[in-house]
Amino acid sequence: MEQLTDLKAILHSKRANLYYLEKCRVMQKDGRILYLTEDKQGKNYWNIPIANTTVILLGVGTSITQAAVRMLAQAGVLVGFCGGGGTPLLMANEVEWMTPQNEYRPTEYLQGWLSFWFDDSKRLSAAKKLQQLRIEFLNKSWEKDSSLSSAGFYVDDCDIELALQRFQKKVDEVSSVRHLLTAEAEFAKKSV
Repeated sequence: MEQLTDLKAILHSKRANLYYLEKCRVMQKDGRILYLTEDKQGKNYWNIPIANTTVILLGVGTSITQAAVRMLAQAGVLVGFCGGGGTPLLMANEVEWMTPQNEYRPTEYLQGWLSFWFDDSKRLSAAKKLQQLRIEFLNKSWEKDSSLSSAGFYVDDCDIELALQRFQKKVDEVSSVRHLLTAEAEFAKKSV
């Protein structure tokens, strides 16, 4: 178990992976963390690179062994148990990643993030901004992408243009995150 202390060498701000797992079993095997899924063809094992992982969220229908939790804790990986869709977070372990001793961040950062999340109007405003940026990205990337035009997708196509305009209008008018998600779903269906 001595070799596991090296796994914390990568700072959490430099780690790249966050896993959300559903309907599987997380276990430790041969010094590695794996998750097992089952389908009609049989069992599949998938490796989780814990030295480069910040968070593992365990969703509905997931179990984890004690050996896996021990190894994840030694590697400094946050383990969270959550409901469907990745939220809400019901319980978490190893929260040192929030205030690491080797890279100080002022408390105001966390307070700002939390106040943003729990303020419905700020959260809606941010969601609208993300959707507006998405629309801009779609317009720019579709104009430049030759593979899309060769497949018959053109940004100046009447149906696509109309769908984008309607989506933009709905994004501007919605009054709740739920309505924004509905507008996004309608746009995705129209775009297909």
